[in-house]
Amino acid sequence: MKLSRTDFMRTKPVLILFAGILITLLNACKTPDTDLIDQKVEKLLLQLTLEEKVSLIHGNTYFTTPAIPRLGIPALHLSDGPCGVREENDPYSWNSAGWLNDSTAYFPALTSLAATWNTDLATEFGTAYAGEAIDRGKDIMLAPGLNIHRTPLNGRNWEYMSEDPFLTSRFAVNFIKSTQAKSIAVCAKHYALNNQELDRLTINVEASERALREIYLPAFEASVKEAGVLSVMGAYNKFRGEFACQNVYLLKDILKGEWGFRGLVMSDWGATHSTMEAAQNGLDIEMLPLQGTKDSYYMGQPLLDSIKAGKLKADVIDDKVRRILYVMVKLDIIGKSEPDTSGMQARLGTPERAKTALKIAEESVIMLKNEQILPLNFNKIKTLAVIGDNAVRKHARGGGSTVIKAKYEISPLEGLQKQFSNTVNIKFSQGYKQSKDLKTVDKALIALAVKTAAASDAVILFAGLNHEPGLDSEGADKPDMKLPYGQDELIKAVLKANPNTVVVIIAGSPVEMGEWLANAKSLLFTSYLGMETGTALAKILSGEVNPSGKLTYTLPYKLEDSPAHLLGEYPGKTGTVTYNDDLLVGYRYFDTKNVKPMFPFGYGLSYTSFAYANPKVVLAGKNESLNCTISFDISNTGKTEGKEIAQVYVGDLESALPRPTKELKGFAKVSLKPGETKNVKVTLNQRAFQYYDPAKKQWVLEAGKFEILVGSSSQTILLKQQVEL
Repeated sequence: MKLSRTDFMRTKPVLILFAGILITLLNACKTPDTDLIDQKVEKLLLQLTLEEKVSLIHGNTYFTTPAIPRLGIPALHLSDGPCGVREENDPYSWNSAGWLNDSTAYFPALTSLAATWNTDLATEFGTAYAGEAIDRGKDIMLAPGLNIHRTPLNGRNWEYMSEDPFLTSRFAVNFIKSTQAKSIAVCAKHYALNNQELDRLTINVEASERALREIYLPAFEASVKEAGVLSVMGAYNKFRGEFACQNVYLLKDILKGEWGFRGLVMSDWGATHSTMEAAQNGLDIEMLPLQGTKDSYYMGQPLLDSIKAGKLKADVIDDKVRRILYVMVKLDIIGKSEPDTSGMQARLGTPERAKTALKIAEESVIMLKNEQILPLNFNKIKTLAVIGDNAVRKHARGGGSTVIKAKYEISPLEGLQKQFSNTVNIKFSQGYKQSKDLKTVDKALIALAVKTAAASDAVILFAGLNHEPGLDSEGADKPDMKLPYGQDELIKAVLKANPNTVVVIIAGSPVEMGEWLANAKSLLFTSYLGMETGTALAKILSGEVNPSGKLTYTLPYKLEDSPAHLLGEYPGKTGTVTYNDDLLVGYRYFDTKNVKPMFPFGYGLSYTSFAYANPKVVLAGKNESLNCTISFDISNTGKTEGKEIAQVYVGDLESALPRPTKELKGFAKVSLKPGETKNVKVTLNQRAFQYYDPAKKQWVLEAGKFEILVGSSSQTILLKQQVEL
C-alpha cells in the first residue's frame, strides 16, 4: 500500500510521536555501562582503516584473530573446550604444539553435567572452567554445545546436554553467566539444527517452524536473552537450502533481529562457503577453512576486493567490526598485552577445580536398576573382579575437537584400588578390546574374564562406548546402538558366571542392553566423568555417595523405536534430511504415543526412597507477567540421605494446534535426610504454557485448561493439578 503526500502529512505527527516513543524505550533499555561500551567501540571503529577492519573478521591462525597494535586491539585467543581447555595446537595445523605446561583440568562432559539436574553445579562448573581459560590465556571458549539429541547415533551427542530444550536452556544460562562473569566469553554452538555428524558438511535440514522454535532454538534463545552470550558459532549443515553460516533467516532475522543479539557470530572451521552471502547474511568472523590456508579465507582478500569494487557497502563491514569490538570491550581486553603463560602449569587443574569436577561426576551417575546389590559392602568382599576395557581406559584425549591434555585422569580401576586395595583383593580382567570394525569378539579375553568372575565374591563390569572413530566422536555417527567389541557376549557370560555383578555402562548416548538386561541385578549408567572418574564411581559403588543423576534422554529398546528413525528421516535422502518427527523428539514421542522405552527420560534410582504429597497451585498475573507456582512436599521415606529430582511437566488439554501430551517446564533437586520432608516450589512463566503459532509468527498463550504434572520421570507421574488460564 502506498501513501499519498496528503496521507503522509496527515499521519506524520503520529509517526513522529511513535518514533519518539520508540527512541525513549530503546534508550531506557541502555545502562550507563552500555553507553560507555558503545562509545569506546565507536571511537575505535572510526580509527580503523578498511584493510584493518577486514583483517579483524577472519582468523589468522587456527585459534586466533589478528591484532592491531597501534590501537591496542589484541588478538582474540580461542580454544575448543566442552570438557576444559584444549591442548595447545600448532598455529596452522591440528597437531599438538608439544607444550609441556598445558595440562589442564578435565571436567565431565556436558551430558554428565545435565544428568545432575543441578543448575547450581552448572554455575560452579562455569566458574572453574573460566579459571582454567584465564590461566591458559584464552578469551573465547568454544562451548557450550546446545544441539538437541535427535538421533541416538549422533557422534557428538555426548558433547550436548539433552533431548529436551528446557533442560538444556537452564544449564546453558547458568554456565554462560558464570563463565562470562569472569571475563571469558563463551560460544554457544552449533547454531542451528546440527543434529548428526554423518554428511554434516553438506546435509540440508528441513524442519517445520514449530519444531525449529519449540525444540531446536530455545536453548540458543535463552543463551542470548537471559545469559547475554557474547558469541555464537554457526553450524556446518544447511537449513532450508542455505548454509547455516550464511543463513539470513537464522542469523539476521532471528538471532540478531528478533532476539537482539549484540555479540559476534563466528563460523565453524570450514563452514563458510562464499564471500558475498556470508558477509551480507550475518557472519562476523570466518575461522580457518578445513582444507585451506591462512590466505584462503572468503572473508579476507576477496571481501576487501568486493568492497573496493562497490559490490558491498562499507556499513556491512562496520557492523561486523562493531560486534567484535563490543566483545573485546566487554571482556576488558583492549590495550592488554599478549597473555603470559609462564608458570601457568602450577595454576591449572587446581584442587579446588578438581573438587568441582568430582562433585559434578558424583551427582551425574544414574542408577537404572538395583536388586539389593548396591551399594557393595566392601567389608564383606574379599575378592573383587573388575572387568572391562572401560575400567582402565582414559577418555580425555579422544572425541575430536574436545581433546584435553588432562593434568590427571583417575580410571575406574584406579579409583577402586585407591580406596579399597588395602582390604580387598582386586583382580582385573580386560574382557574385550578395541577393534577397527567395532564387531570383533575376543573369545579368549571373555574366557579369562569369566574365570576371574567365577572366582570372585563380587564383580564390577565396566562396559559401554569410548571416543574412538565411529562411536562417541566428532566427524562420524555410530553405525547402530549396539555395544561394540562383542561386549554383549562378555556381559552375558559374566552374569552367568557370577550373578553378583554390577554392570556400569560408560557412554554419552543410548546403547542397546536388551540381550542381558533382564539378568543384570544392578546397572549404573554414566557419561564421561572427567579427571575424577574413578573417585566418583568408587564412592557411588560403596555407598559413600548416594546416586542422584537422572536420564536427560530416553533409552529406547532398539534404534527403530527412536522417533527420528521411526517417524522422521535419517540420515536423509539425496542430501536432505526431513524432520518428520517434528515436535515428537525423545520423550515427547514415547509419552504422546504411549510407547514404552527401556528407560524413560528423567529416570534414575536412589539408595533411598521418596514420597510426593500435597500439591497446590497458585496463579498470579496475566500474559507476560503470568506466574504459576506449584508447591508440593517431598519426603525421604528410606534410611539413607539422598537427593531427589522432581520434574514438572505441563500438558495443554484444549490446544488449537497439536501438542505433545506433556513437556518439561520446571524441575528441582532436593537433598533430604532420612524421614525429612521439604516443601518444594517451582514457578512457571507464560512460556511454560505457550506454543509457537507459525501463522501468527509468534508465541501464543491460549485460554483454556492445562494439566500440571509432577513426577520422578516423564513416565512416573505422582501428582496432578489442573489449572485454567
